[in-house]
Amino acid sequence: MSYANLEIDIIRWGEARGIVANSTPEAQAKKTQEELNELFLAIHEDDRDAMKDAYGDILVTLIMGCSCADLDLVECLAGAYNEIKDRKGFLGPDGIFVKQV
Repeated sequence: MSYANLEIDIIRWGEARGIVANSTPEAQAKKTQEELNELFLAIHEDDRDAMKDAYGDILVTLIMGCSCADLDLVECLAGAYNEIKDRKGFLGPDGIFVKQV
């Protein structure tokens, strides 16, 4: 299944359950934060199944948040990529990319 088809299925799922019509971008951001907390715990515990679940749940909440804000997540992703694609920098010892200015 392609990402585009899966995204459409998730949006339809959210519409059928009233999430898109009745939730807000802020509420979905809070849900994303909850899922991020679960991801940190899964990483800390080296629980790969829980990590897969958390990453998937994070993506669902991001799709729902964009739908509630009438935004397209792929457009958001493309905008972020266009901003970083030519960025220069290095990976620090903590595993975080540090951009050159």
